[in-house]
Amino acid sequence: MGSPVLNTDIAIIGGGIAGLWTLNQLRNRGFNAVLFEQGALGSNQTIASQGMIHGGIKYALSGAWSGSSEAISAMPAIWRSCLHGKGKVDLRACNVLSENFYLWSHTGLTSRVSSFFASKMLRGRVEKLSRENYPAPLRSPQFKGQAYRLVDLVLDVPSLVKALADQHQEAIFSIDWSTASLHVEDRQARLQTPDCELRPRQLLLTAGTGNEELVAALGGAEPAMQRRPLQQVLVKHQYSEPFYSHCTGASSSPRLTISSHRTSRGEPVWYLGGELATEGADLPGPELITRARQEMEELMPWIDFGECQWRTLRLDRGEPRQSALLRPDSAFVGAVDSVDNTLVAWPTKLSLSPNLADEIELALAERGIEPGPAVDLAPLHAMGQPAVAETCWDSLFS
Repeated sequence: MGSPVLNTDIAIIGGGIAGLWTLNQLRNRGFNAVLFEQGALGSNQTIASQGMIHGGIKYALSGAWSGSSEAISAMPAIWRSCLHGKGKVDLRACNVLSENFYLWSHTGLTSRVSSFFASKMLRGRVEKLSRENYPAPLRSPQFKGQAYRLVDLVLDVPSLVKALADQHQEAIFSIDWSTASLHVEDRQARLQTPDCELRPRQLLLTAGTGNEELVAALGGAEPAMQRRPLQQVLVKHQYSEPFYSHCTGASSSPRLTISSHRTSRGEPVWYLGGELATEGADLPGPELITRARQEMEELMPWIDFGECQWRTLRLDRGEPRQSALLRPDSAFVGAVDSVDNTLVAWPTKLSLSPNLADEIELALAERGIEPGPAVDLAPLHAMGQPAVAETCWDSLFS
């Protein structure tokens, strides 16, 4: 006799923000959805995020809207609705690190960008600050630039992952690919586990860079994936004030993006991204740290950070392939070419997770997939459940 068969509406592979948000939204709609993760929930790209929920202003530093800024502009309001328990997903248990995010220039913005920020188009999204309202790190008389407050907010990503996982813990399972496998039968993707064969009406691949291998395991070639590498810098220091900001530079993307975190021992860490991380993606770690030190000394010479420890973190962002490896403008959902019941999805950035789940719902509706009868998931219980991933500021400074 073969393994017992378990029929579900949806099986999701990948327990980062894309998979967890989608699991919550679909189960809240009545779908029998289950999720499988081979490592820890949120591991790799999600847990390495700076936690920014932004509305695209950082893509408008050239003084004009881009496609990405149009797609993302509604996201902060959607996330805030969920944080208040009024959205499609309940995030009331998620910790908000900061309700404010800042944009500043250590000299001054170009007249074109300043005029754009003051335009009616950005009213309510960008607020130019008077000096008494500057965030603490910019209150020095030595700071001669300009500062703005954005509608963006910053979340504590581990608490976000836990908030999503806790609400549907009964449908989240660990998967060991040495004992489990994907196979195809009559153009239908199946998941074989040690105790049963799972036959989902739709399989969703939300495993970030892991999607590439999963598509190949199904015999597929499309949708193709690209990797956009970056190398973030972390500095553990003794300066007590937090800072959540973009510093503008000469290009249309932030020169430096700073978010503040604390280790499990309460030690302050600044997490540095922006052009520093993208342009330094292929640099040796010590060389990038030297560049980061120089940036901090040039941009904020008045801050005494005390004794510092520096680390770097390399990661690849998994995304649908674009011409010239450009950044995708919005969340992506596409059909795997080798089977009839599998979708692959990338949010492309944390902020767009709600957009991704909506796109998945639309794709399911187009395929005629509606919530089915309840399913007993007992055959999956022996697989166990994954933990939440450790933060990089704890693992790197342990």
